[in-house]
Amino acid sequence: MTDGQEFTPDWFSKPGDSLRALMARRGVPAQFVGDRLDGGMETLRGLLDGSLDLDDRHASTLSASLGGTTAFWLKRQANYREMLERALSRAMGDLDESAAWLTLHVPGPKPRGGLSEERRRNEVRRRLAFYNVGTMSAWQARYGRICSETLFRTTDAFTSDDGAVLMWLRNGELGADVVDTRPWSPGNLHDRLKAICALSKIRHPELFLPKLRALCAEAGVAVVTKRAPDGCRASGASRMVAPDKAMVLLSFRGLSDDKFWFTLFHELAHLILHGARTFLDVDMEDDDDSEREANEFAARLIVPEHREGDFARLLPTKDDVIRFSVAGDVAPGLTVGQMQHRRMIHHKQLDFLKRRWKWEQLRPFV
Repeated sequence: MTDGQEFTPDWFSKPGDSLRALMARRGVPAQFVGDRLDGGMETLRGLLDGSLDLDDRHASTLSASLGGTTAFWLKRQANYREMLERALSRAMGDLDESAAWLTLHVPGPKPRGGLSEERRRNEVRRRLAFYNVGTMSAWQARYGRICSETLFRTTDAFTSDDGAVLMWLRNGELGADVVDTRPWSPGNLHDRLKAICALSKIRHPELFLPKLRALCAEAGVAVVTKRAPDGCRASGASRMVAPDKAMVLLSFRGLSDDKFWFTLFHELAHLILHGARTFLDVDMEDDDDSEREANEFAARLIVPEHREGDFARLLPTKDDVIRFSVAGDVAPGLTVGQMQHRRMIHHKQLDFLKRRWKWEQLRPFV
């Protein structure tokens, strides 16, 4: 840094970083902290992702729940705000940089028409805070790497659709922040697969999702459900969000139980078989060895190898499919999905055995 040149950090230290670290270090569950904050878990999410300013009441609650003085927490907020405003001033002083920030997707309504200087600053500030980086070069280093490492790339050029995907992934990361998990263990996850599969028999998401999240959390996996934004066609993603914490992100794309559960099994397969790589899946196409292995793994959870003979002889009737599914401890819709995929039946045949949801029903979870 030359004399007189203002230093701008490439990243921010949010109060939420200290909050997250203290919860982990002291073994304090997110729900415990959320229950003590005005606004509950929604407030905790806002403090963690930086979208909500930490005030005197929050500081007092965090001091009592996690330690640190009220003054410490307020100072963390003041320092973060100072760094954010410094980065914002730098970005606004560079027309190319500010224009680049405005192309990025963030949650919330898109600005329409021309932007006043104040609205432009607010929009750039939102993006800096959401992605938690202070410069566009830092954003490229972090999220451009995800693009290059993730097996969803179709061109070498960054596209608008990729931006929607990255926003969805970032939303997933933020959602994983409030999911308490044990340390990541592929073996523990593998041991729970049978119990996870059995949850497919539960019809309603409000009943099976808490059980699913609890089972996966025991193995170090945060299961997050977020509806994909316009431009993002992803069904699921899997990645490590911390050295000892994995994430499976699901979009409920397709709104049917066979698609949801196969996507889940596919992402769990990536975690068990392929380690810490980032995977984002759209149509579960067998376009490389990793995807073929994950598809085979997911299919085997629905139709185990020792039942292949019975499955091949399965008659396309309601009673036979239900009987086969009950014996395998999975929902009939998943069996139908496999029959359709393998072209044993027409692609719409027996669809009435699948469970379907509506976005209105899923809104509390996505």
